[in-house]
Amino acid sequence: MAKTNPGRFFEDYQLGQVLTHAVPRTVSGGERALYHALYPARHALYSSDEFARASGLPASPIDDLAAFHVVFGKTVPDVSLNAVANLGYAEGRWLKPVWAGDTLRSESEVIGLKQNSNGKTGVVYVRSRGVNQRDETVMEYVRWVMVRKNDLDAPAPETVVPDLSKVVAPEDLVIPEGLDFSGYDFALAGEPHRWGDYEIGETIDHVDGVTIEEAEHMIATRLWQNTAKVHFDATFRPDGQRLIYGGHVISMARALSFNGLANAQMIVGLNGGAHANPCFAGDTVKAWSEVLDKAETGAPGVGAIRLRLVATKGGAPFKLKGEDGKYLPEVLLDLDYWALMPL
Repeated sequence: MAKTNPGRFFEDYQLGQVLTHAVPRTVSGGERALYHALYPARHALYSSDEFARASGLPASPIDDLAAFHVVFGKTVPDVSLNAVANLGYAEGRWLKPVWAGDTLRSESEVIGLKQNSNGKTGVVYVRSRGVNQRDETVMEYVRWVMVRKNDLDAPAPETVVPDLSKVVAPEDLVIPEGLDFSGYDFALAGEPHRWGDYEIGETIDHVDGVTIEEAEHMIATRLWQNTAKVHFDATFRPDGQRLIYGGHVISMARALSFNGLANAQMIVGLNGGAHANPCFAGDTVKAWSEVLDKAETGAPGVGAIRLRLVATKGGAPFKLKGEDGKYLPEVLLDLDYWALMPL
C-alpha cells in the first residue's frame, strides 16, 4: 500500500466534497517578524501593540494577510498541489482578528467544477474557511484553481460554475470588536490622509518597487507551508522556472500601497482577484490603486474604503487591460478589497 500522497487531480474532486485540511498551525509573534522581514509592511495597527490598544483592540493582531496565508497554505495539499495556476478569489471576509497564540486550521468545500476544452486540466472552485482553537471562523473566501488531470480518459464531470457575488456588501463586513478610530494618531500612522480625503475614481501611484528574490519567495512559501509543486520544483513547468506564489505578490503590493494608503489599516473584505500573469524571480513589482467605493460603518471613527490594488512588473501606472479586454502582459495582480480607515 502506497504511503505517499501524490495530491488530488481534477478527476478526484466531487461537487459538495468537504476537505478537512491537515496540520493546524499555532501562530506567534514570529509570524509578524518574518512577515515584516519579507515585505515592507508598515501599517501601524499591525506593527504596534500600543497603537492597536489606542484603537480599541487588546493588542496588535497578526497581519490580516499573514493570517490569510496561514489559512491558505493549509488548503494547498488538498486543493492545489497539482495546480497549473491559482485563478481568482471572491466573497472573502475577515471575521475575527487572529492573535499570537491562536491555532488555525482550514477546511474547504468543493462548490464548482469545469473541465477545460483541452481535456488535460479543469477548474475547481472551493469555499475555504479558517477556524481557530475555539471553533470560531476567522476568515472565509472562495477561490478557483486550474488543476491537472492525471487520467486523461476520465470522464468530464457535469459543469457547475457557482454564482458568486461581485462585491461583499458593506453591511456584511465584520468590524473587529472594540475598534475605535475616533482618537486615531495620524502622525504615528505615517500619513494625514483620512477616509474623507479619498474620492471614488481616484487613482494612486504607490511609486516604490521591489525586485522579487528567489530566496525570499522560498522562505515565504515554506513559512506558509504552501506545498504547490509549481513554487518549488523547477522541472514542473516547461520553462524551467519556479512560479512565484500569488500570495507573495499580494503581500508585496499591499505593503507597497502604504505609500499613499498608510491609513487603510485593516483588510476586512476580498471582493475579487485575478493573478493576471505569472511572476518570476527577477521581476520588479510596483503597485497602484483605484478607489472604487466608500461606506460608513457602525464603529466610532471607522470608515470602509473599497480599493482596486494592481501589481505590475513594468509599464505605466493606471493601465490594466488592452483594447481586446485582456490584461496587459505586465499586469501581475488585480485585487478588489475592502479596508478600514479613520474618518
